[in-house]
Amino acid sequence: MEDIIRTVKPYMKGLPFIVLAIVLAYVLANKYVSYVTPMYESTAKLKLADIEEGIPNSNLFKDLDVFATSNKIAGEIEVMQSEVLLDKVLDKLDFDIEIYRVGNIKTTELYDESPILVGFTQINETHYDAFFDIQLLDSIAYQLTSPSGEVLQAKLGDTIQIDESRIHIARNEAFLTQRSDIKLVDHYQFKHWSRQKLIEKVKKQLDISSVDKDVAVIRISYTSAKPKKAALLANTLAETYIEDYIQSKFQTADVTVDFLDGQIGAVIDKLTGVERKIQNFRDTRGIANIRQQTETDLRQIAQLKIQQTNLKMNLEAIRDLEAYVEAGKENFLDLAPNFEAFTDLLSTEMVKNIKSLQAEKKELLLTYTAASDQVQIVDKKMADLTAYLSESIRNTRKNLATKYERLSEDIANSEKLLVAVPENERMLTILNREFEIYQQSYNFLNEKKIEAEIARAADIAFHRVITPASVPKAAISPNGIIIKIVSMLLGMFGMIGLIFLFRLFFRKVENRYAIESSSLIPVASVIPKLKSSRAKTSFFQKESVQLELKGLLQRGDICCISSFKPTQGAGFYAWNFAKALIQQERHVLFVDVNDMMRNDNAVDTTALKIADNLDIVRLTHPKYSRFTREKWEAQLKEWQDSYELILVLNDEVNGQHLLPLMALASVNLIVLDAKKTPAKQIAQIDLLKEAYQLPNMHFVLNNNKISRAKAQQITTSSFDNLLGEALKTT
Repeated sequence: MEDIIRTVKPYMKGLPFIVLAIVLAYVLANKYVSYVTPMYESTAKLKLADIEEGIPNSNLFKDLDVFATSNKIAGEIEVMQSEVLLDKVLDKLDFDIEIYRVGNIKTTELYDESPILVGFTQINETHYDAFFDIQLLDSIAYQLTSPSGEVLQAKLGDTIQIDESRIHIARNEAFLTQRSDIKLVDHYQFKHWSRQKLIEKVKKQLDISSVDKDVAVIRISYTSAKPKKAALLANTLAETYIEDYIQSKFQTADVTVDFLDGQIGAVIDKLTGVERKIQNFRDTRGIANIRQQTETDLRQIAQLKIQQTNLKMNLEAIRDLEAYVEAGKENFLDLAPNFEAFTDLLSTEMVKNIKSLQAEKKELLLTYTAASDQVQIVDKKMADLTAYLSESIRNTRKNLATKYERLSEDIANSEKLLVAVPENERMLTILNREFEIYQQSYNFLNEKKIEAEIARAADIAFHRVITPASVPKAAISPNGIIIKIVSMLLGMFGMIGLIFLFRLFFRKVENRYAIESSSLIPVASVIPKLKSSRAKTSFFQKESVQLELKGLLQRGDICCISSFKPTQGAGFYAWNFAKALIQQERHVLFVDVNDMMRNDNAVDTTALKIADNLDIVRLTHPKYSRFTREKWEAQLKEWQDSYELILVLNDEVNGQHLLPLMALASVNLIVLDAKKTPAKQIAQIDLLKEAYQLPNMHFVLNNNKISRAKAQQITTSSFDNLLGEALKTT
């Protein structure tokens, strides 16, 4: 708690200065608000078309706006604040010339409230972005000063020429009719902005942002000193963006249609060429339909091979039969041929006849002998039939072999036709693939041409203004309340900072804590505020007893009292301490170094008795300035033999006699003034103690307001009275 009080106390003392700083800051802020130009902001909101949702998502409108893509809000914002689009916007607005009314304190832009109209029919390059000064002498005559300093006088309504610039200045009759109270005769200025500078100015005051990254809505805000200009630019920018989108879409579609026409013609030529190649290839190779022809040939070959197989089987059977018959022709009747080989009716009938004759022979042999004519006739018939059958078998074999060979030739010829099928298919595939590529390109280009023609014909866009900018009624800046509050806070914190810096660099020894926190040298005593002589006597009586109890004041001691300046209380403390000691009936010698009590440069070398137990020595003689340590030690030893206590009112710190007397003293008391002694000087005492090994050092804090301001006066007055009496007695 004490630390908090100690920290806050300096600022409480500086409270009047803090209040004064707050009041001054408020007054300055109020003046600033009254003179600064107010700024107005107007905002328009633009909804961007999104082909993924809403009306443009329908098939019909997709065809109408085929060049629309899923918008990227950041890209659209960059387009809106591009110089190309802003140049188109400024072409529609009358922002190029600005007219100002010049006052004693500030200059105000007039815009639509100007009683005069200014126009340039021709302008010199050096006159861009420069102020022309115009002073109306009366309701008709005026004086114009160019940026180069040239002065011309003319009448309102005249066209004047200055440095190749032709300027027409006239009365704004429409405005003057509406506002008859407006003062016409006044001091004006006007400027013609170059387009680049005007665009830069507009971009600084323009803010384009998205409402949300996932919502295709853009907020267009413009800030201007004139409310109407803020609304005009925001609305015009939104409208120009939509118009520019439609125009860009039309131009793109128009160029696309022309391009597609050329590409379609080239593709048609290539497609016709491929068709001719396919026709020539089919005619040359005799191909009508390669798939059907191949299937027919394969089917025919299969049938021929089936026939060949059947013939081969029959041929093998005939060959076997022929070989069998040849092997047993001598005993033909004993043979048992395979009747599967005889498939015709004639062979079957012949075999039946042979078997019938064989049976008939067996019957005849029952009656006749083998040499009989009947039997011989039957044998001859059988031999004829057998021979005929063998010949028939041979002819059949030859016929089957011939058929087999012809079938093999037919199969081989048919198979030769299939050898060229893969090559024909490969070539037709290549030609058909090329044809398909050009066919797809042709179809695609025709579709895109139709879409582009639709887009060129559809003069619409799905961007729309959902919130038009309105003329603002209230200014967004300056915010008087915020400015005043911030100014007052700055004034308050600024003064607090100054107080902190003052304490940091000029802090005084205000209390005991300041000494103890900065030095290891103990504080022997703190002199309180002493309002009366009685309080002063009582305090120093108690002070002498306390010092004695602390062991700082013994018989024969030399008490050296020092301070940084004579006015910081060393004389006050030493003199009142001496009076307390003589009241205790102690024999005291008061050594006044450099006559600090009187400062009258009196030369004196002997002790002067000024009270019953008090003698004083004023070290004003030049010899003391030449004393060495040994001489000081001998002099003090001589005084110690004659007095019970020696009080030395020492030289100020850094004085000539300071260190020798402090080094020889029994106790050293450094008096610090709470209101005058800088805190940084405490460290100097520590350095002196360490450097010169000064003995028994203690601080005394003089916190008495009377002693701070009047210590020297009170001490000198009391000393003069006693000294005067002593001199009279002497």
